[in-house]
Amino acid sequence: MLGTTPDLLRLLVVPVFAWAAYRDIETRRLPNRLWYPLVALGVCLLLWDLAGRWPLAGFEDRLFLIRVGFSLFFVVPLSYGFWWIGGFGGADAKALMTLAVVFPTFPTYTVGSLDLPMVEPLLGVFSMTILTNTVVVALVYPLLLLVRNLAVGDVAPVMFLGRRTAVDDLRTEHGRLFETREGFTRSGLDLDALRMYLRWRGSTLADVRTNPDEHRDPASVGQTFEPTDGAVGDDPVADGGSVSDNDVVEPADVAGDDAWAAERFLDEIEGTAYGTSAESLREGLELVAARDTVWISPGLPFVVPMFGGLLVALTYGDLLFGVLGLVGVAELVTLLGV
Repeated sequence: MLGTTPDLLRLLVVPVFAWAAYRDIETRRLPNRLWYPLVALGVCLLLWDLAGRWPLAGFEDRLFLIRVGFSLFFVVPLSYGFWWIGGFGGADAKALMTLAVVFPTFPTYTVGSLDLPMVEPLLGVFSMTILTNTVVVALVYPLLLLVRNLAVGDVAPVMFLGRRTAVDDLRTEHGRLFETREGFTRSGLDLDALRMYLRWRGSTLADVRTNPDEHRDPASVGQTFEPTDGAVGDDPVADGGSVSDNDVVEPADVAGDDAWAAERFLDEIEGTAYGTSAESLREGLELVAARDTVWISPGLPFVVPMFGGLLVALTYGDLLFGVLGLVGVAELVTLLGV
């Protein structure tokens, strides 16, 4: 593969994002320290590019600056804005911000007689192409869920967005319950919050299912423990973990009408347990205590389609612009000068 040295060095982000996508699937957690070296690399490579173009006198140089400015001063704030309104997770926003710094403009690679990326839009901002590719790739996920559900015979109105899962497997699943005892819902109990609750009271899903009446009684909660953030594989207690003296939380006063001790749990922990209310926690616990299988909305960690969008951008280029070109829209946009 041939390309400028800065563009070749930019490819170092590919294996990092591959690892990030894998970890996001497994844990839904990405460490903040992951992004700092990549941002530093992007800044250094951008300075390298600027030094090679200095004194930035021609039209191409000015266009380069405009595209860099768009990536840094539009895509980066856009990422933050998506996080602020809840459209992105924190890691998703940081990943896109990182790509905006590392890939502000289109890189160029030559493989044999093939020049990559093959399709470059008029805007020419590579981080924006990665973002639009990511959205297109993410749209495939509901179709995959549909195919999977049809293949196993799980037919339901939510088969585009969820899948049926054994309750015993919820210990290691991500997402949220996609139903209540009354029917399907988009605001079911978050599975991280379920794990937080179990760890807080030192219990397990098996215990809840075996002795639901005892767990409903708030007086059955004595010693409580650190709930953590509900991440899979981070069990100080419950479902395969162990307890240390530092995990113990002093018992609080118990209200007799607080079924499942849900209000006490939310009062004792820091934060909101992913927006969980006492009512939604109780309903989720009643559901998993009564059913052997439940529908969950697993969601799709955004870094996964972002990695796919990056790979497509580096090879094919801009998916959306290419598709519009196939139907003649891109030519129309070009003629109109939009």
